[in-house]
Amino acid sequence: MRTVSVRSAIQNSVPISNFNKGMAGKIFADVRSNGPKVVIKNNIPECVLMSPEEYISLLDELEDMRLLAMAKDRLSHTSGKTISHEEIMKKYGISQDDLDEMEDVEIE
Repeated sequence: MRTVSVRSAIQNSVPISNFNKGMAGKIFADVRSNGPKVVIKNNIPECVLMSPEEYISLLDELEDMRLLAMAKDRLSHTSGKTISHEEIMKKYGISQDDLDEMEDVEIE
């Protein structure tokens, strides 16, 4: 995790008025090369600009953390008896080849 200093906060912020001055292209290029920027409007942080790749990565990391928290919560409520992935596969006669042949399913 990055430490935040006053210098980095100032360097990573951009006044919204710069967009009105035709500097959007320069600001977007800076975001791509140097990371997210906080847009300031009336001396108040208004939004954060980041690349789509960084945003997706952030969402993926958040989802991973939620799944980890859910798994830890579930494990804390078990009676101590858990079943491994391998045991489940064997119990239901599923092979890795069976899984590889299946289409990806997205559950919402």
